[in-house]
Amino acid sequence: MSEGKKTAREIIEGYDGPAVRIMEVCGTHTHEIFRLGIRKLLPKQVELISGPGCPVCVTPVSYIDEAVYLALEKSVTICTFGDLVRVPGSKKSLADARSEGGKIHIVYSPADAEKYAKEHPEEEVVFLSVGFETTTPAGCLSVKKAKEEGITNYSMLIANKTMPQAYEALKGSADIFLYPGHVNAITGTKLCEELVQEGVSGVVAGFTAKELLTALAVALTHFQKGKPFFVNCYPRVVTEEGSKEAQRLVDTLMEACDSEWRGLGIIPGSGLRLRDEWGMYDARKKYQVPKMEGRANPACRCGDVLQGKCKPSDCKVFGKVCTPQHPVGACMVSGEGACSAYYMYGRE
Repeated sequence: MSEGKKTAREIIEGYDGPAVRIMEVCGTHTHEIFRLGIRKLLPKQVELISGPGCPVCVTPVSYIDEAVYLALEKSVTICTFGDLVRVPGSKKSLADARSEGGKIHIVYSPADAEKYAKEHPEEEVVFLSVGFETTTPAGCLSVKKAKEEGITNYSMLIANKTMPQAYEALKGSADIFLYPGHVNAITGTKLCEELVQEGVSGVVAGFTAKELLTALAVALTHFQKGKPFFVNCYPRVVTEEGSKEAQRLVDTLMEACDSEWRGLGIIPGSGLRLRDEWGMYDARKKYQVPKMEGRANPACRCGDVLQGKCKPSDCKVFGKVCTPQHPVGACMVSGEGACSAYYMYGRE
């Protein structure tokens, strides 16, 4: 990126335009911008705020309660990504459930969970399916394969979400969205382009130092022009159409539903669930999981952090009562969480 002979870094450091708030929608962006030292290059009038792009962080307390219920009351084997194990529920985390005899098995993909179910037919296996458009196709593939192989002891507890409705809910919370490149690789850029008509500006960013610097420099350059804009700064991966194959797969197995986001409440049409014909792989239906209300620790401000209303360091328990070793909220637990990033890189 250059403006005349200026590099992206020079454009960022030399920015003398109006104050601007840029929301890093993606938790990985938050961590990388901290880790690479990019925040230190920003002028005072450029503020980076965190958004809801960490799947573990936006997963509500009630979901953890459901998983604990399945582990302890239904004696199923829970297959999960490691980040979820220590996320606090209303009363217990999955780590607590494990200490009480619940079987919690760490996996690295839905395929691992489906394989575990195949190899352990004597166990009822539930995969905790959380994430956005990037990871949803893999969950669908695991269900499709389970059906093809006649595996009946496998199901998913689903908390997959879609980003478009979150963008709508967050309109006005920032001047510019730093869109997550891996999500847009699946969804394409059409929605982001349409949001410009509603006054929402944004740039799609990759994850290397060069890609992030380019995206920020482009964002600041366009912002000074005073008109809403969208630029795809990750064209080597992101196209206008996205991945049609992944979109078709998800649409075949899943349908939209209302979904609760930590901090944002219920966002209509922002969740996914298996269609009725795939219902035998829906853990809520299979085990008749009762509705859970979920009660977050009132001292935790994860909800405000996820909306960009405060920085993690503004929370009274941050770095004191709430640490990676003893997390009070999900944003400190997750490897993509804003509180985790601030704790690792941003404490003064």
